[in-house]
Amino acid sequence: MSEILPKEVFYCGVCTFPPEYCEFGLSFKRCKQWLQENNEALFDSIYSDEALANATSTLSVEKQAKISKELEKKQAKEEAKLERELQMKLASKVIIKRIERNKRKHVIEISGLEVFNIDMKKLAKTFASKFATGASVTKNAEKKDEIVVQGDVSDEAKAYIEKLLEEKGLNEVQVVQEDDKKGKKKAALAAAAAALSATGGVPPPAQKTR
Repeated sequence: MSEILPKEVFYCGVCTFPPEYCEFGLSFKRCKQWLQENNEALFDSIYSDEALANATSTLSVEKQAKISKELEKKQAKEEAKLERELQMKLASKVIIKRIERNKRKHVIEISGLEVFNIDMKKLAKTFASKFATGASVTKNAEKKDEIVVQGDVSDEAKAYIEKLLEEKGLNEVQVVQEDDKKGKKKAALAAAAAALSATGGVPPPAQKTR
């Protein structure tokens, strides 16, 4: 008895359907372009003039035109939607805020990732493992998710996020690093209060200038 081998199925990198079914999706134009670039032989077997003629030989010309028009309308609508989403993503930015808790300890808060369909809980776990520190997902003042990472790992997090966005084809998205000025001001006020407490509430004498 001969061995039965599993059949290998090639899937579209855009809609994830087998290429023969891409025409029933809403990203048909991009699917065809992707297939032509990644598997030209399969593209020709589906979309060559001969293949298209065989596939529609049993349909009337009027029926073919109607189906084609309906598909084009749906695909154009979906392409416009995807383009709007892409432009919204490109106009967005990721903010990495560096906050000083005291003179030696820092945390960073990463916001703006929700626009890019990134699994923030999974990314927080990745940061915790990669940087050997604590990381969690919390809600910020705007009630949006943000990742809080213990430690001054702003540069490392920026490099990782930029690589993640690049893999999604979003090279133009800005990843901005900021220092929390409010946190610094609070730290300065706390230091001033501690100095006053040490002198019994009397400010230290001003130094004379020559």
